[in-house]
Amino acid sequence: MTGRAEQKDGVAVPGPPGRRAVRADLEQVFRAAYPRVVAVAARVLGSRDEAEDVAQEVFLAFGRSSVPAGEALRWLSVAAAHTALNHLRSGRRRAFREEAADGGDALCPDVADAVVARDERRRVRAALARLPRKQAVALVLRHSGLSYAEVADALDLSPGSVGTTVRRAESALRKELNRHASSD
Repeated sequence: MTGRAEQKDGVAVPGPPGRRAVRADLEQVFRAAYPRVVAVAARVLGSRDEAEDVAQEVFLAFGRSSVPAGEALRWLSVAAAHTALNHLRSGRRRAFREEAADGGDALCPDVADAVVARDERRRVRAALARLPRKQAVALVLRHSGLSYAEVADALDLSPGSVGTTVRRAESALRKELNRHASSD
């Protein structure tokens, strides 16, 4: 039997071939964790639409996983950060949207401010993508509103080392920004 077994009149009946079983607790976990997953991804990507795409990927993976329910929030937060960083590193969607936005005739009250702000966000996201993964994830999780204890739990760190990890990540991010600013 390769498909999922379903109950029909108390008897297990094989589901369609090729489909994997989905967790029974998926809906409950989804309802509880969706806002945090989207917030973490949005912090990295700067786009709620893209963050919702990332959340969909993360919950699909979680739905097929055997992660214990007690570790779901931790797993989902880290998965959201990793998946969003992967999207950021690939840059395909963002580049497409930026090119589409540049071609538009939308008026801004101050076009120069809008261009500078967009360029600065692009630079920060690119520098974030160049950081070591653990530092980038710690920085994203902390700046997404997770407490030190939650970041420590999510990354299997001691709570006392989260501050150090985040400070090092911020320092590395500043160095990346400065290094690429001088080469532009």
